[in-house]
Amino acid sequence: MLAYFTRRLLLALVTTIAISALSFVIIQLPPGDYIDQYIAQLSASGSAISREEAEALREQYGLNQPIWVQYGLWMGKIMRGDFGISLEWQRPVSEVIGERLWLTIVVSLAAIMFTWMVALPIGIYSAVRQYSPGDYLFTLIGFVGIAIPNFMLGLILMYIGFRFFNSNVGGLFSADFETAPWSAAKVWDMVKHLPLPVFVLGLGGMAQLIRIMRANLLDELRKPYVVTARAKGLTETQAILKYPVRAALNPFASTVGYLLPYTVSGSIIVSLVLGLPTVGPVLLKSLVAQDMFLAGSIILLLGVLTVIGTLISDLLLMWIEPRIRFQAH
Repeated sequence: MLAYFTRRLLLALVTTIAISALSFVIIQLPPGDYIDQYIAQLSASGSAISREEAEALREQYGLNQPIWVQYGLWMGKIMRGDFGISLEWQRPVSEVIGERLWLTIVVSLAAIMFTWMVALPIGIYSAVRQYSPGDYLFTLIGFVGIAIPNFMLGLILMYIGFRFFNSNVGGLFSADFETAPWSAAKVWDMVKHLPLPVFVLGLGGMAQLIRIMRANLLDELRKPYVVTARAKGLTETQAILKYPVRAALNPFASTVGYLLPYTVSGSIIVSLVLGLPTVGPVLLKSLVAQDMFLAGSIILLLGVLTVIGTLISDLLLMWIEPRIRFQAH
């Protein structure tokens, strides 16, 4: 166990470094840089800067250095806990994404909990009561949840809120608490606004996991060990929950690896539609502006979340399924 965990940590470190390098290169693949975007913005507003001033800005931000030098300087700062200065915001990256990062984590964890808590019992019910009216109903809900894009669902719910309740259902805070300092009242206001974005973000994943749980549990229920469990005198509930459900949980555990980063990156359009103060809109803006330090830091964060999620998935699989053995090859 300890040897496996150590190997996974070392592999996670190497993977994270590879992700950081690849993301830094991809961000700079489009022609031009942040200074070119800045000059274009000035030209659109009727202003202009000289070539000498542009070169001075590139030298100030280190954009005139080769890409490997820029990456080395950036990684050196990250090792010291400094993610650099955002070119677009003219503030440290940690300040730009600091509060938004915590809000993103809150929304993401709430969406994952909602997805699991709803998908697990519904998937079990649909498998045990196959072809029942409830199974058909949940199957319909699952197909609708998979078919409707999250941002469209958000638009529909916002329209319903405006049209029938004359209220803005977007955002994470009321107007009185958006700029207010943190307090118990502000936390409670955020909790009251959480259900809508959590439902919008979690519906697609919930629908997928319902179908996965149903299909896997149906396969397990047809295996001989379930008949043996019933023959030994176990009740129907015990015969289902003790063995088949545990075996069917493997796909649930394996989804943690992509659910963590998906709730951050996959919520960009939803965050824009609902006006959520999360990391997603900042990532989109930084990519458009070619703000490499800000965009690179957020993409590195997504990579770290993927690595952490994959590690958690492996540990959960090892706990759920005792037959899984990890050996060095």
